[in-house]
Amino acid sequence: MTRLTKRLALVLAIVALLAAACTGSDDSEAFKIGLVTDTGKVDDKSFNQSAWEGAQEAAAALGAEADYIETEEAKDYENNINLFVEDGVNVIITVGFGLGDATITAAKENPDIFFIGVDQFQAEALPNLAGLIFPEDQSGFLAGALAGMLTETNIVGAVLGTDLVPPVVAFKEGWEHGARYTNSAVETISTYHPGGLDVAFGDPDWGAATARQALDQGADIIFGAGGATGNGALIEIASQEGAYCVGVDTDQWNTVPEARPCLVTSAMKLITPGVADLVAQAESGDFAGGNYLGEVGLAPFHDFDSIVTDEMRATLDDVLAGLNAGEIDTGWPPG
Repeated sequence: MTRLTKRLALVLAIVALLAAACTGSDDSEAFKIGLVTDTGKVDDKSFNQSAWEGAQEAAAALGAEADYIETEEAKDYENNINLFVEDGVNVIITVGFGLGDATITAAKENPDIFFIGVDQFQAEALPNLAGLIFPEDQSGFLAGALAGMLTETNIVGAVLGTDLVPPVVAFKEGWEHGARYTNSAVETISTYHPGGLDVAFGDPDWGAATARQALDQGADIIFGAGGATGNGALIEIASQEGAYCVGVDTDQWNTVPEARPCLVTSAMKLITPGVADLVAQAESGDFAGGNYLGEVGLAPFHDFDSIVTDEMRATLDDVLAGLNAGEIDTGWPPG
């Protein structure tokens, strides 16, 4: 009986350990974050990358898992979102205006999953979907105001992604109005990529060629706002001695070092902290659907700090105050 009792005790102990292991696995299951890019790559050194860095920042702070899917073509939006749904993620981040409809559909079909739509204005508030939006017109206006003060030829340019994306148009309108606000003599040369969403943000060769055209027409400071397309413009401008360029979305001094010879500043959308904050809200249970307004601003001037005079800085401070008070018309929305 003693040997039988010992065997029984051993079996019970093993069963208890297995049960404990299973219970521990359930309790420690990580919070999961999935990110779906627009047709630009996750390392586009701009828009998608900033959102992915926000997802990674949140994952590190929460002890969560984060993964991404790169979208090759716009027709894959829905399928890519559903891959994360099937994987049982807790939060799905979709990056870009183009994913808006697919994100709304997925949020309605999966009320237990939180969704964050970067640059996706929500006309109808859903409790599990937050649109992370930004006043791009204000960021562009600040950059344009600086450009109006820096230009010597009184010609400023912009190389842009498609006008099918409202935030891109808002950047452009703010840039042009800002330049004219500080310099009434300014002429503007702004060019949108002629392609659709599939190609407009991933064409650095077109960006470089378009920037070269603007330089040849006399522009001496050019805004590149269009993912990899804009980055191609910045790198081309960097080869032109005496020309300045302005980056977009993030501080591109850090992400596009090839542009440093011309990069005065960047018109920033603080995407990374916005994404990280919304993911944290989802994990804590404080998530609220609807629109979440992120912050914008200008990046540091880095090697060009000495050319931005005290007078220029004071003007920029006044412009920022006027924008915050709603006293300055940025040209967006139109009319």
